[in-house]
Amino acid sequence: MRNEMGDKIAMWIKSAAAAIGGAAAYLWGPWDALITALIALVAIDYVTGVICAAVNGKLNSSVGFKGLMKKALIFALVAVAGIADRVIPAANQAIRAAVILFYTANEAISIMENAAELGLPVPKRLKGMLTKAQNESEAE
Repeated sequence: MRNEMGDKIAMWIKSAAAAIGGAAAYLWGPWDALITALIALVAIDYVTGVICAAVNGKLNSSVGFKGLMKKALIFALVAVAGIADRVIPAANQAIRAAVILFYTANEAISIMENAAELGLPVPKRLKGMLTKAQNESEAE
């Protein structure tokens, strides 16, 4: 009996994971380097922001929650772009890519700003390249 119950639970977990994975793929498009980079940079930016706030004595749960909501909105906008790509076949994933590249550059710039706020040197050329990429994404 225990084995049957364990099998049912395992099947339920696998089914839930498949449903969540399918919904994620539908919303955010294919799992590629773009979405991987965005997820990583969003997480790193949030963590470095919390570190900055803690070091500067400004750690605040309300501000942290607001930051999380902004990060969630980034992924909502990526979903909208992915849907737009499916509705406009000629776009060929360009809308999604542009949105992800914009926010990837934005998150990378924010991480460098957090590092600078903590006194770490930030390569000006790298920040310039990211700002340029962000501006080009805005222009598209």
